[in-house]
Amino acid sequence: MQAIDQKILSRIYGRGRGWAFTKTDFVAGFGEANIHKALSSLTTAGKIRRVCHGVYDYPRYSELLGQYLSPDIDQVAQALARKFNWRIQPSGDAALNLLGLSAQVPGRWVYLSDGPGRRYKIGSTNPGMGQTKGQQTLIFRKSALKDTGFKYRESGLVVQALKAMGREHVDAAVIAAIRHWLDPKLCPQLLMDTRAVTGWIFQIIKQVCEASD
Repeated sequence: MQAIDQKILSRIYGRGRGWAFTKTDFVAGFGEANIHKALSSLTTAGKIRRVCHGVYDYPRYSELLGQYLSPDIDQVAQALARKFNWRIQPSGDAALNLLGLSAQVPGRWVYLSDGPGRRYKIGSTNPGMGQTKGQQTLIFRKSALKDTGFKYRESGLVVQALKAMGREHVDAAVIAAIRHWLDPKLCPQLLMDTRAVTGWIFQIIKQVCEASD
């Protein structure tokens, strides 16, 4: 394996299985043409997997199932956001899943974005490295900056998950689940970051943080 291939592969391995990336993640250290050749070579060698145009991952592998797992859609979304310099925020079922409030895997992962609306089909294009191309849909929906402009990722996740649930469905169990997911040290930042959101959502966030004291 050529030296540049090995250097890029080492960086990929360093991020761990499930990490998704584009050539943009390596431009600070390598020439663009060399990156393209390296990613193509590593894909052919079965070291990495292409999951949609221009996006790759270091696939997770299940020893129990004896097979590679589907791409981590949140990782793919973050890779695209880095590539295009978008600010993004999971919404709806995606937020509920990532927060652990729903065990159901969404068929469509919708992210709010300050970039243009886009739609991607996500799946393995490498034979023997997971499901066939296009089994999951990733959607970026252009949204007002107030919905994607939180300083902390945790803030947006909590707000969007609560919006998706609706006020009438938030009970003590939901508050406990969010409290369990959230690092208590982040509560002051979360309260500051979300102070301008809809009143009932902020009140629930206050309950979560009060319970974390």
